[in-house]
Amino acid sequence: MRNITVSLSDEVYKQARIAAAESDLSMSGLVRELLVTKIKERAEFVRRKKLQDETIRSISSFRASDRLSRDEIHGR
Repeated sequence: MRNITVSLSDEVYKQARIAAAESDLSMSGLVRELLVTKIKERAEFVRRKKLQDETIRSISSFRASDRLSRDEIHGR
């Protein structure tokens, strides 16, 4: 496991200590939890972006003229 040093303003440090205590975590535990969450969110974003790009590439053709009219949709 690696150690890091983080510089915080006094107010941020105070709020972080409170958040850690409310979560029954040490400051290290709070920072670790925040970083793990951020990394997981980024990985999920990358996964979804890749899926979006693959979906867009798989669409061979699209024409707005192929759409049904409002009357056709509602069976009028």
